[in-house]
Amino acid sequence: MRELLGRPGFRLLLAGQAVSALGDWMGTIAFMVLVHRITDSSTAVAGVLVLRLLPAAVAGPLTARAARRWDRRHTMLSMDLVRAGLIALVPLVRGLWWIYLMAFLVEVASLVFLPARDASVPDLVDERDLNVANGLVLGSSYGTIPLGAAAFAAAAALPLLHDGGVAGRPYAVAFWIDAATYIVSFFLVMRITELSDRGHGGDDTAEASFRDAFRIPLVRAVVPAAATAAIGLGALFSLGVVFVRDVLDATDAQFGVLIALFGVGAAGGLVVLRWVDVSLATVRGAVLVQGALIAGLSFAPGIAVTFLGAAAFGAATAATLAAGMSVLQSRLDGRGRVLAFAAFHVVIRGGLSAAAIGAGVAADLVDTVRPVLFSSGLVVMASAALIAERERVA
Repeated sequence: MRELLGRPGFRLLLAGQAVSALGDWMGTIAFMVLVHRITDSSTAVAGVLVLRLLPAAVAGPLTARAARRWDRRHTMLSMDLVRAGLIALVPLVRGLWWIYLMAFLVEVASLVFLPARDASVPDLVDERDLNVANGLVLGSSYGTIPLGAAAFAAAAALPLLHDGGVAGRPYAVAFWIDAATYIVSFFLVMRITELSDRGHGGDDTAEASFRDAFRIPLVRAVVPAAATAAIGLGALFSLGVVFVRDVLDATDAQFGVLIALFGVGAAGGLVVLRWVDVSLATVRGAVLVQGALIAGLSFAPGIAVTFLGAAAFGAATAATLAAGMSVLQSRLDGRGRVLAFAAFHVVIRGGLSAAAIGAGVAADLVDTVRPVLFSSGLVVMASAALIAERERVA
């Protein structure tokens, strides 16, 4: 680990990703809270997640292929600047359509950035360190959830936000801090000299079809777990802001704390996995716990119990996804592993989108959140049985 972090190029990339991911989580929460403030609609809040995730589900494989043909460093630098500009513009126009448009465009820019980032990692580390390096990059993206949520909670407590924002623009400070983190990433990536003369790339996956991933039996066994975890996460995130504010009468700052505790729990779940013999049975067990927690949270009498549930839910979700990834990493290699992870991430984003909009629509139709949250938990628990069936026929 120390040797890996001693490589200047990788260290700069990792630091840039950690900073921009922190701002991205802060901005995502700000998007959701701002939409709820404007519309008071669960469906509208879910729409933010859909518009940020749908481009990946539709165009992920295509953008990954395009990234291999472009200059990776230039691509990352350009997309950091594009995302910084888009996020900075969010508070300047009042209108739901504008927020949705910016959320969609930011995700498109991220789709161009992420394949370039992932394709650059092998140029910055030795082949024997790739697994650890990829884990650190993913950790920098998702491990910053509690920090981003805490940053939003702190910003939400500022008088500038409490009193209507800067010049009447709610949450402007949160969005502008998010934009600044992309600028920090830009300057860190600019210093990665190892990529300065790297041009087009290519490998044995260049001509592979994305559909080939689903011909791998292990992928067909693990993908349902990834989809199930994403469904649970999307449902809880979609309904979470409505649940804590309208049902539990919590504040924006408390909602930020809730998301922060989810991230803390996720980190704990990853630590626990170090002492567990990871298998598909581990994945199924984590899915069952995740569903039970969602259903249980629907009966939470107050914010304190919800805080505990959020931490436990984060642990179960992280364990589900990390265990699924570990199974793929340990049993696949080469072209098969690359295709497997392409399918893994696209399915996660698709599941998040479907669950977010479905849960939001359901909550608006029945005009209450608790039954929808409980039903979502039951769906996730039932999905564990499908994972078992997939394993037997894989």
